[in-house]
Amino acid sequence: MRIGELSRRTGVHTHQLRYYEAQGLLEAERRANGYREYGENAVLRVKQIRHLLGAGLSSEDIAYLLPCAFGEAPELAGCPELLAAMRSRLQRLNDQMDRLAQSRDALADYIAAAERMGGESYPPYDGAGREPVPAA
Repeated sequence: MRIGELSRRTGVHTHQLRYYEAQGLLEAERRANGYREYGENAVLRVKQIRHLLGAGLSSEDIAYLLPCAFGEAPELAGCPELLAAMRSRLQRLNDQMDRLAQSRDALADYIAAAERMGGESYPPYDGAGREPVPAA
């Protein structure tokens, strides 16, 4: 099937499919006219990629995991280093969440301190990281 058909069957834009191919996640044969030709297994592969991206994995992580993937969800088995790689990724996510929680707590403390010191007389913050909103 050509890239447009794969896009229709998976709901993934053609530019994303080209990116997956460039990252080594998806394979296509080239016809003499230069068109990509995907096998029937490409639909399943794209669904696997989308699920793994949804889990927060990078394309590099996914390239490593795909040989171990089967089924649409996908289920992962059969690669000796697989569990260690997933544990490492999970630890990185936990570390990021810890840093975000610390930042959130520190910011909440600053806000509370400013409010105790009469910070309400300042223009309100817009919440999007921009300059304070002028008082109306």
